[in-house]
Amino acid sequence: MEMDINISALAENIVRKHAPTFAPYTPQPLPDSTETAPIYRAALQACSELGFIAIDADCLARAWQARFEHTGDANIARWPQTAAYFGLQPTPPEQAFAACPRNLGLYAVLPDAAWVGRMARAGVPTVQLRFKSSDAAAIEREVHAAVEAVRGTNALLFINDHWQVALAAGAYGVHLGQEDLDALQPHEVAALRASGVRLGVSTHGYAEMLRAAAVWPSYIAMGAVFPTTLKRMETAPQGVARLGLYAKLMQQFPLVAIGGIGAEHFAQIAATGVGSIAVVRALVNAPDPEAAAAQLMQAMAT
Repeated sequence: MEMDINISALAENIVRKHAPTFAPYTPQPLPDSTETAPIYRAALQACSELGFIAIDADCLARAWQARFEHTGDANIARWPQTAAYFGLQPTPPEQAFAACPRNLGLYAVLPDAAWVGRMARAGVPTVQLRFKSSDAAAIEREVHAAVEAVRGTNALLFINDHWQVALAAGAYGVHLGQEDLDALQPHEVAALRASGVRLGVSTHGYAEMLRAAAVWPSYIAMGAVFPTTLKRMETAPQGVARLGLYAKLMQQFPLVAIGGIGAEHFAQIAATGVGSIAVVRALVNAPDPEAAAAQLMQAMAT
């Protein structure tokens, strides 16, 4: 059946159908691949044209091929979003991280323990300490101070990167980037999981979401949705359209949208189905951070 497929024509039809969803986009180079299946080749070409980087275009092309093998229909009108076609499990395996609330609400990413305590007392439901330092003693002090700062509040505290210190301090959770997760040895992942700590993982597209899902973390963060100046990003902003597709695919996990998000974006972000929105500048740069937190929490509730 596949031998009669015109790869270029099918790719052009996919692009034509989905270009309005992803516009504006920057076409990416067609990745090298030894796969020869026509549906895969057409989808790979189309997804590259639509701006997906090589590893994500490959993930999508494989999902498109898997769907075709299952249904016999190339189905250009419908973007792949069925978990099984991406090799995702529908339910948590035995080796899953401890669960956290599905809706983590407003998620404040904060530079030090003082900010953590301030936003926790303001009623922000989820806070993260993102303390950047090469001083091990300073890191230990700040993590322990953050754990103390949320005591007596309802805030759930995640520690960015410093997972060993977070475990020792008794933090609710840790948050790791892709590189940090990839750097962990299997016994370290097992130790983290066995501790009962909650794990959040940053992702920036399909391939990273699938890598994160393999360890079944407590939540998956998806971004950067919009341009951000807070850290150097290797990938272009994902945009709301992609975020919506990611949310449909990864709906078995609690989801956090992050990256350049301000109050003006909350309605469209919430409409994608994510249960949490992470902010940085919208709080730490606000003239009245407590008032800003109240407004953002209200925006999430409407």
